[in-house]
This record gives sequence, C-alpha cells and structure tokens, in this order.
Amino acid sequence: MGDRIFGGLGLALAAFFIWQATQIQLSFISDPVGPRTFPIIIGVLLGLSSLAMILRPDAKPQWPPLGRLAEIGMAVAVLLIYAYALPQVGFVIATALTAAFLSWRLGTHPLQAILAGIATSLGIYVVFHLILGLSLAEGPLGF
Repeated sequence: MGDRIFGGLGLALAAFFIWQATQIQLSFISDPVGPRTFPIIIGVLLGLSSLAMILRPDAKPQWPPLGRLAEIGMAVAVLLIYAYALPQVGFVIATALTAAFLSWRLGTHPLQAILAGIATSLGIYVVFHLILGLSLAEGPLGF
C-alpha cells in the first residue's frame, strides 16, 4: 500500500514538475533544445518510475530502521539548505560542501569526502559552465 501512495505522490510531483517546466520563459535567442527540455525529461522519468511503483508495488516492503530514516531526513535537510545557500555562496562552494557532507554520510573517510566534494563541484563546474556555457550561481568570489 505504501508503494502506491508514494507512487501517487511521485506522479503528482512529476506532473507539477512538467507543468512548471512549461512555464519557463523562452528568449528570442535560444538553442534548438531550449531550457525546458531537461526539466521535462526529468519529470517524465519521475512519472514513469512512479507509475511502475503504482502498477507493481512491492509485496512485502521492508522499511529502514529509525536511524536510517533519520539519515535520509538529514540528507533531505542538507539538500534544502543547499538550494537556499546556492545564490548566496555560489555553485562551486555550495556544491563542494554538500557533496562532501553527503559523501561522508555515505561512509567515505572525512578527508576523502572533502576531496570528493571538491572534485565533484569542480568537475560539474567545468562541464556545465566552461564547456557547455551554462550559467551557474555566482557567489561572492565570482564563481
């Protein structure tokens, strides 16, 4: 029963996500793909995954213990903080800190988690900003 409820919520979220993506304003100078395509693809994938959960729920789901649920809640909180911190501190710093924290919580040694966070942040910055030319949130340091 829980899978169907979660799948229904996911389907509603996917519909909302796709609707919001269609509300993105297009400029007169835009590439053929446009800024709406990627969010719509993500919404479609979420919708298909949610449909699979509705149509084929797990017969005997196993819920994680309370400690693991707290870890999941912490990860969600960190991602919400990341979304709010992004405009203030910039993409590179916010992403490095978030990726490092999440890597650490997934079991990586703290020093390796910091290095993974920095590498992830810089790697994404290079690909999306320097190579693809997409604008990312600039912080007080200009990146």
